Amino acid sequence: MRLKDILYFASGALLIAACATGKLNENPQPKEKTAFQTSNPWKPVTDVRADVAIVYSVRDHHRSTRMTFEERVQTWRDRGYITHFMTGIAWGEYQDYFTGKWDGVPHLDEGQVTQRGDTIWHGRMVPYIVPTKNFIKYIKETQIKRVIDAGIDAIYLEEPEFWARAGYSEAFKREWKDYYGFDWRPQHESPENTYLSNKLKYHLYYRALDECFTYAKEYGKSKGMDVRCYVPTHSLVNYSQWQIVSPEASLASLPCVDGYIAQVWTGTSRSPNYFNGKQKERVFETAYLEYGSMESMTAPTGRKMFFLTDPIEDWPRDWADYKKNYQATFTAKLLYPQIADYEVMPWPDRIYEGLYKTSADSDIKEKIPRFYSTQMQVMINALNHMPLSNNQLNGSAGISVLMANSLMFQRLPTHQGYEDPNFSNFYGQTLPFLKRGIPVKTMHLENVSYPETWKDTKILIMSYSNMKPSVPEGHEFIAEWVKKGGILVYCGRDIDPFQSVQEWWNTGNNQYLTASEHLFEKLHINATDQDGVCRYGDGTVYIIRKDPKEFIMEAGQDHEFVAIVKQLYEQTAKAGEFVFKNNFYLERGPYDLISVLDESISDTPYIQKGRLIDLFDPELPVLRAKTVHPGEQAFLLNVDRVEDQKKPQVLAAASRVYDEVVKRDNYSFITKSPLNTSNVMRVLLPKEPKTHQVSDRQGNQITGTAWEWDEASKTGLLKFENDPEGIIVEFSW
Repeated sequence: MRLKDILYFASGALLIAACATGKLNENPQPKEKTAFQTSNPWKPVTDVRADVAIVYSVRDHHRSTRMTFEERVQTWRDRGYITHFMTGIAWGEYQDYFTGKWDGVPHLDEGQVTQRGDTIWHGRMVPYIVPTKNFIKYIKETQIKRVIDAGIDAIYLEEPEFWARAGYSEAFKREWKDYYGFDWRPQHESPENTYLSNKLKYHLYYRALDECFTYAKEYGKSKGMDVRCYVPTHSLVNYSQWQIVSPEASLASLPCVDGYIAQVWTGTSRSPNYFNGKQKERVFETAYLEYGSMESMTAPTGRKMFFLTDPIEDWPRDWADYKKNYQATFTAKLLYPQIADYEVMPWPDRIYEGLYKTSADSDIKEKIPRFYSTQMQVMINALNHMPLSNNQLNGSAGISVLMANSLMFQRLPTHQGYEDPNFSNFYGQTLPFLKRGIPVKTMHLENVSYPETWKDTKILIMSYSNMKPSVPEGHEFIAEWVKKGGILVYCGRDIDPFQSVQEWWNTGNNQYLTASEHLFEKLHINATDQDGVCRYGDGTVYIIRKDPKEFIMEAGQDHEFVAIVKQLYEQTAKAGEFVFKNNFYLERGPYDLISVLDESISDTPYIQKGRLIDLFDPELPVLRAKTVHPGEQAFLLNVDRVEDQKKPQVLAAASRVYDEVVKRDNYSFITKSPLNTSNVMRVLLPKEPKTHQVSDRQGNQITGTAWEWDEASKTGLLKFENDPEGIIVEFSW
C-alpha cells in the first residue's frame, strides 16, 4: 500500500548528499511523513517541526486572531511547512449555513435529532449534521473551492459521524423518503427500522464524501492541481463501541479517496471492555485493535494511512494519566511496521498551553511539565525517522477476525432483550488471543474480494452475532478461501433480532432464516444448532454455537474457544506451535518496541539487553538492560543496530535536526523545537569531542547547557533550552 507513496526515502538520499558536500539546505525535497492539525497561526510555542501543518477551518478572524484563513496558512508556509486543510464533514463552524446567512434559508432543522426531539450539539450553534445535498453544496462552495484557490492540494474532511441515537429530524425524514421511496419509520420500534435507519446514515456520509472529494479533484484539475483527499476518522472498533455510524471501509474503494488518518488516542482506547469477567479500561489492547482495524481496512486497496495519537485527550485529567496512556497508544501504533506516516499530535495549542491537573487527587492545574514535553518531543521526532519494516511482531501469526461496517448498525437501541455490553461480541473474538500474546489481526468483509486481504491468514474467526453481510458476494470469497485450504471458525447462536431484518438473505429467491445459512450453503454445510467440524475442499470449518461475548463476560469461559483454535492451528493448519506469552516485541530499524500484558499467562517481566537508549525517559539514559513489567511498554533505540556507527549523528532528540554537516574532525547541525521547552539529545560521535559549542542563530554562545559523555555507547548527552529559530550545535574532536 504505502511503498509507492513513500517519497521521503528520496529526501534521505538528498540529506546524505548535503552532508557529504557540507552544503546547507533547510528545505530538502518535500515529504509528508509527519503532520499535525491546528486552527491557529504559527506561534513560537507550538512550532512542532513536523513536515505538514494541517490548517483547520476557513473561518476568518478565527478565535483570538484577526487573520483570514489565507493569512493563517501563510504563517506556516513562511516557516517552511507544507500546508494542508482540514474541516469537519459532520460538524464545524458553519453558523452562516445554519442561520441562513449563506443562502437566505435557515437550516437548523438539518441537525441530528434524538427520539426525545433534542438536537445533538458539538458546540454552540454547531449541531451534528444530516448531510443533505444542500449542505454538500455549501461545503463545496465555501470550504473546498476556497482552500484550493489558496493553493492547498490536500484536503481532509474529518469524522463523518451519525449518532446511532439520532434519526428523528425532519431533514432525516426527507432523506429517508427520497432514499427508500416510502415514509420514515421510527428506528426504536423494530430491528428492521433500526437497520434501515443506520444504512441510511451510512449512505448519507458516503454520498457526502464521494461528492465533495470528486468536486475537489475536478476543481483542482481545472486549476492544474492534483488535489488529494483524506478522511480522518475513528476506527470501526471505536465507532461501533461508541454507537456511531460512519462509512469507514467502503470509502477505501472510492477513487476520490486517497487515504485516512486513523484517529486513535487515549480517549478512544480507554473505553472499557470485558475480559475474563472483568470490565475495565485496557488502553494498550484496545489501541492495538483500533490501529489494526484501520491498517487492515486500507492495506488491500493501497490507500495512504496516517496513524494519530495524542499526548493528552479531550477529557480533562492529570498529567500522569496522560503520560501513561500516551505511552500505551504510541507503542501500539508502532507495532504495525507497514505504516510509517503519522499525525504526531492534534491541537498543539491545548497541549503546550492548556492547563491540566498536577495529580489525580489535586485541583491544582499547570501547563505541560518540562519532563513530559521533553519526552513527548523525543517521541514525535523519532517518528520523523521511523522506517517501514518487513519484520513481524513476535508470536504465532495468522489469526484474523472478520469485521464489517454493519457492526455499527446493531448497537442501539436494544431489541427483544438482546444485548452486547461494551461491544463484547467483538472483544470476545480478539482479547482471548491478544491477552495470551497472539498478534491477532482483523479483516474487513468489504475487502474480501481483494487477494491481498487474505495474505498470511491461516485461521479466520467470524460471527454474525453483531454484524451482517451487506451483500451475498462476500460469502463466495470466504468459501473459495476455505476450499483452497483455509480454516474458518464460526462463533454464534444466530439468535440476535437483526437476523430477521428484511435483507438479501431472506427476500426474493432467498429464504434463509439467518445470514450464516447462506454462508454454510456455500460451504456445503447443513445449518445446525450443534458445535462441530466440517471439511470443504481442502479446508476446514469449525462451528461454535456460542456468541463470542460469552467467552469474556464471565471468568474462565474462553478456555475451550482458545483450545479449539490452538488445535486447529497446530494440527490442521500445521502452522507450528501456538505459543502463549505475555508480551509483544518488534524490531523496527534501530528501534525496539515492547509491551508486556497484564491479565496474561504470567507476571514475568520482559528483559531487553544491549546498548539501549530509553526514549520514554526524558533523560535519555543509556542502559545495558531494560526491564518491562506487566502493564508497561518500552520504546528503545538500540545503539547496536544503528547503521554506520562511525558516522556522527543525532540518535534521539527533543528537537528536529536540520543542516547536518559532517567533516573529518567536526560535526555541526541546526536544531529547532517549540519555545519554552527543554531539549535533550543523545549524539553518536566517533570519539569524545574536545570541544562542543551551542549558540543561537546570531552566533551568540548559549550558557546553561549540560554535556555528559558515555564511552561505552560512544554517545554524548547534551541539554539546553529550545528555540524555534534554531540552535547551532558543533562538535570537534
